[in-house]
Amino acid sequence: QVQLVESGGGLVQPGGSLRLSCAASGSMFSIYIMGWYRQAPGKQRELVAVISSGGSTNYADSAKSRFTISRDNAKNTVYLQMNSLKPEDTAVYYCNAKKTYTYWGQGTQVTVSS
Repeated sequence: QVQLVESGGGLVQPGGSLRLSCAASGSMFSIYIMGWYRQAPGKQRELVAVISSGGSTNYADSAKSRFTISRDNAKNTVYLQMNSLKPEDTAVYYCNAKKTYTYWGQGTQVTVSS
């Protein structure tokens, strides 16, 4: 069983930055594939970025060159650094842990607006 708690969301102006964190409880965090997803109003949840247990990363086209996913296995935490934010990045961002089972956090709201 894994519990995920996201933090770091908020209101930011276009062009600004935010760093999301996802703290995981439970053991063996390092073996999980960790990901960030987002869901905007009226849209389906979509993948933003994923990081493997070995540190390999993959990004949605919309996130490439602006977002960076990273993990600290000693702290059981995965991060999403978001730069050059755009209004279309506005969404609820969810943390995801995947191995045999898939776990989700409760989400954190990111609003990009002037």
